[in-house]
Amino acid sequence: MAPLPPSTDPIDALLSAHGLRRTAAARQVLGWLLAHPDTSYTHAQLQVALADDTDAALDRVTLYRLIDRLTQVGLLLCRVDSQRVRRYQAMPTSVHAIPHFECQSCHRDSPLAGALKANANDLEKAAQTALETLAALGYQGMSMDFAVRGVCVDCATGTAAPEVAAGPAA
Repeated sequence: MAPLPPSTDPIDALLSAHGLRRTAAARQVLGWLLAHPDTSYTHAQLQVALADDTDAALDRVTLYRLIDRLTQVGLLLCRVDSQRVRRYQAMPTSVHAIPHFECQSCHRDSPLAGALKANANDLEKAAQTALETLAALGYQGMSMDFAVRGVCVDCATGTAAPEVAAGPAA
């Protein structure tokens, strides 16, 4: 069987560069998450979003396997919140740490990159230094997750929380 020709599609290129097959399902999942970089999804939320987005729905097991493979090669960031719910988000190759706030009450997961804009370079440098130090010690396949946990403003003040793309913990 002849090897596939090089692809100009950036999603295909990412999959190939990370040693993954360029299947329609892999392109669909990675494409969706890359198109929504500031949102983390549970498995169930991602399955619903993908079903709404296309005619061909992925079965639950295929989606689990794809998420697992994409996470193992560093294309996805997997976070486990305080309720032990796994949330997945695209991991840009240029980013070494994705800061986020997790509300202990409503379990919303909010990116903090905008809020920390003035200090984002310092955070990125600190993450890069930590990863380089660990790599020098022999650690491999690392990513960094900066999670701040507490109670969001909406829960603290008792105001109704606006609907967010990440939705409730599933």
